[in-house]
Amino acid sequence: MSHTVKLRVFKRFERLWHWSQMALIFTLIFTGFGVYGVHDLISFSDAVTIHTGSALILLVIWAFATFWLFTTGEWRHYIPTRKHFIKVARYYAFGIFKGEHHPYIKTYRRKHNPLQALTYLMVKTVIFPAIWISGIAYLLISFGLGDFLSGIGIGWIALIHTLSAIAIVMFVIAHVYLLTTGHSFVEHVKPMITGYDDVDLTDEELAYLRANEPNTIKE
Repeated sequence: MSHTVKLRVFKRFERLWHWSQMALIFTLIFTGFGVYGVHDLISFSDAVTIHTGSALILLVIWAFATFWLFTTGEWRHYIPTRKHFIKVARYYAFGIFKGEHHPYIKTYRRKHNPLQALTYLMVKTVIFPAIWISGIAYLLISFGLGDFLSGIGIGWIALIHTLSAIAIVMFVIAHVYLLTTGHSFVEHVKPMITGYDDVDLTDEELAYLRANEPNTIKE
């Protein structure tokens, strides 16, 4: 038997990490467009300085977040599973436009649906590393320390950095768009502010949490 309860699924650090990351990514997108001359709302030199500083801060946060994920066991939420994958994919492809209910309900061990888990995994293991490595290579070259990268060429490094940035922009657009679907925008965002969301718990999980982690349940 299962029970749907309000459970604190997003820890304080996770919420701080999320909003800090959001602010820094938007700053990087804005200054990145400035560096490429898409807009002139900020000078080139200021755009480069702010872009570099924001990237370094985000890299430090990302390193702490990765350490936190593995030391707390939270990494398990980002491993996609085949269960419900087709149902969730069908919902986002068709059902969402027909007003159907989301086929996935958060569980104690799985707070992300399979499609979310796969997307976040790709962002964390492919897109972010690509933009970090290419960005650091760019920085080393600008400081005259990138002689060992001459075989690759700055053109390829710039291309990888730009393509990774475009992928992140697309992810942000899709992420914000999905917040406007299904429940209200506020209902989607609220869990990342309060930490609490509806989660399906078995009798055993509910009993365990009441006995060992009562503060995680909002009754």
